[in-house]
Amino acid sequence: MITTKYFNYRQILNLSGVHLIWISVWCTLIAFLFHFFHWQWMTIPWVPVALIGTAEAFLVGFKNNQAYDRLWEARKIWGGIVNSSRSFASMTYAFDTKNEEVGVFNLEDRRRKIVYRHIAWLYAFREQLLVPTEWEHISAEEEHHHTINQRRNRLIKAGFPDYSRTQLFLNKYLSEEESELKSHYKNFATYLISQQAKDVNDLKNIGAITDFNQTQLQTALNEFYNFQGQAERIKKFPSPRQFASTAFIFNVLFIMLLPLGLVNEFEKLGDWGIWTSIPFCIIIGWIYIIMELVGDYSENPFAGLMFDVPMLSICRTIEIDLLQMTGETDLPDPISSKNGVLV
Repeated sequence: MITTKYFNYRQILNLSGVHLIWISVWCTLIAFLFHFFHWQWMTIPWVPVALIGTAEAFLVGFKNNQAYDRLWEARKIWGGIVNSSRSFASMTYAFDTKNEEVGVFNLEDRRRKIVYRHIAWLYAFREQLLVPTEWEHISAEEEHHHTINQRRNRLIKAGFPDYSRTQLFLNKYLSEEESELKSHYKNFATYLISQQAKDVNDLKNIGAITDFNQTQLQTALNEFYNFQGQAERIKKFPSPRQFASTAFIFNVLFIMLLPLGLVNEFEKLGDWGIWTSIPFCIIIGWIYIIMELVGDYSENPFAGLMFDVPMLSICRTIEIDLLQMTGETDLPDPISSKNGVLV
């Protein structure tokens, strides 16, 4: 997640610098050919170009609107996880039947185990959401785009040491036996919630909590299943490619036609007008490219890039809150943004 109030020039160039180069080359080439070779045949009237640009603006606007919905829904899902995690941990420590046969130490140990396992679930779930899918930018087949996005991902990892330390957190908050089971389950996060349900049921069976308390805790666990399923739906079902692909194709088509229409209009200003068309052509084309890229990257909120929902920061916030509920005083530091990016 970008945390600066505005895009700075580095972020803009990081996002669209390569596209700015080829747009500049194309616009300059058309003006050069028109001026020195007098290729009048290649120019086209401005009206059809303007119509294509208007249609493309509507299509890109629709795509960006859908991408924003996906991004904001992903953030609301993790916001729900924050609230439900606090409720779940507080209920775990609040529910007590005062049954003397349970044993205070044994009950405290069981409660801590449940809270620790929930923290492990957070990091395991986050790691699962970061596994690249074939339609995300980091998995792009094109050599150039793949290299750029892999480099962006490496820079993020270098700026946040805890980014790739999920296994360390699992070893810290799970027993050795549970941690070793990770490789046996394709969806380890689901397994952890199922184990939570078993431990909650055990608390009810030994008389540590009432049937009503067990029902409330199980309801909270069901909410975590719901949140997990909602996030997995966004992760595993892309924005329909028929919309995303056509918006990209039409954008390229519009930018290719743009200098052919602009140079004809600016010629009316004289010979110097032909060269004046170059910066205007670059600016217009670059604006359309930026709109396309913003929607294209925002539609995948769990892609491991700077446009993501800041899952690591959210996990750390929940971890700190839950550890305080258990009475821990040695707390980890919150995740802070680096170079205007929070993950």
